[in-house]
Order: sequence, then C-alpha cells, then structure tokens
Amino acid sequence: MIEKPSKEQLNAWTKDPNNWKWGFFYYNKEDKRIMPPKKNPAMGWTINFANKRSVITFLLFTLLPTAIILLFVLINK
Repeated sequence: MIEKPSKEQLNAWTKDPNNWKWGFFYYNKEDKRIMPPKKNPAMGWTINFANKRSVITFLLFTLLPTAIILLFVLINK
C-alpha cells in the first residue's frame, strides 16, 4: 500500500525551488495531488504538470469553455 505523504512533506515539496520550472510551473513526479497550492498559498492553486491527471484536468478547464464559446459564436452567426 502506498503511504500518503505527511503535511510537512507536502509543504516541503511546494516550497522546494527544484519543483518549479521557470519559477511558476509546478513539476513534481512524487506529488500525486492534481492541484497543489502555489508557492504563496494565498494566491490559490496550480497544476502539477508531472501528473497526467493534472494535465488532463488543465486541458478540460481550458478547452471546454473555449469549445462552448466557439460553438455559441458559430450558432449565432
């Protein structure tokens, strides 16, 4: 059984600069969270680009509204 990381470990991963590509893309293969907090937790959450489920979630959040807007524009033309 896979052991869940402790809260201290999760915080350490978030604060580790090696887990941030170009300073703002979170990339940590050990972290299984889909949306971990940003470096500054008051700023919300980010996507863990090392997690395939996170990338799929990101694409859905990006492409679904775009498709709805495009469909709305095409219907009302």
